[in-house]
Amino acid sequence: MARPVWSGALTFGLVTLPVQMFTATESHTVHFHQLQRGTSDRVRNKRVNERTGDEVPLDEIVKGFDAGDEYVVVEPGELEDIAPGRSKALEITGFVDLEQVEPIFFDKTYYLGPKGKEYAKVYALMEKAMAHTGKAGIATFVMRNHQYLVAVKAEAGLLTLHTLHWADEIRDPRKEIGDLPAEAAVTDRELKMAEQLVETLSIDWKPEEFHDTFQEQVAKLIEAKRTGETVEKAEPPAASTNVVDLMEALRASVDRAKSPKDRRGQKAGGAAKTAARSTARSKRPSKASSFDSLTKAELYERATEAGIPGRSSMSREDLIEALRGARGRRRADAS
Repeated sequence: MARPVWSGALTFGLVTLPVQMFTATESHTVHFHQLQRGTSDRVRNKRVNERTGDEVPLDEIVKGFDAGDEYVVVEPGELEDIAPGRSKALEITGFVDLEQVEPIFFDKTYYLGPKGKEYAKVYALMEKAMAHTGKAGIATFVMRNHQYLVAVKAEAGLLTLHTLHWADEIRDPRKEIGDLPAEAAVTDRELKMAEQLVETLSIDWKPEEFHDTFQEQVAKLIEAKRTGETVEKAEPPAASTNVVDLMEALRASVDRAKSPKDRRGQKAGGAAKTAARSTARSKRPSKASSFDSLTKAELYERATEAGIPGRSSMSREDLIEALRGARGRRRADAS
């Protein structure tokens, strides 16, 4: 079992529930050591006195606030002494509808568990009450010399704690983004086509179908460099769509996103549109050709037609493998 990162008392009203807090997520980032180029020598960071150049032991380090003409020295224990609730109280001050908490406020997620079997009933009662009401408890607490604003909510049969940003930590986008346009003029045709594209590309939320393809490529790069092989570079990003080509880009996107069955049932929309689609189909490689000769965009189109899940996050190699698997399954079903 994982070790808790914090333990204390969750309270609301006169009800007190001792809880333990556990990290809910983990990073799968590939970690590198720093080396001096041309050697296998590790490069390490040290705590060094900038005046003497001597390394300073951790127990001799204190915090100092720069007051301009001098430093105000603060001992770690002094911060603990002034922490609200002495860092052990998680007091819910009120409950809000979850919809009222905008996504930008959410930071990190933790699991809350009862601190002992004897608190299981109180824990279950709080979880069910919040689940049935759709409310989140808003509270503050101190951990590691930082005070956090948090939302406690019921989620999948347990209580979760989400740290929130303080209101003054949310930046004003109008000040941060210099080129943010005012209300841009959008035609009804453009809006309708864009809405149609969104609807056509709508999917069910299945997070397990998405994976970090960049980290997979990093792992492949490491293995290739270890064995002396080469790794194919990623394709350059697509060129920006200008205003002149916007409608045509939207129309082509909708047409590509639709399945062949939908396209066969769609009425012809004019000679120009029909000719454009015929030209596109004539340029498409035959089914018998190797997937290896296709670009990533063409592979993605094939994956869309085949209904392959998670295709939007796949690398070129992943798309080829998924398409070959789909072709093999179709042949097996036909035999």
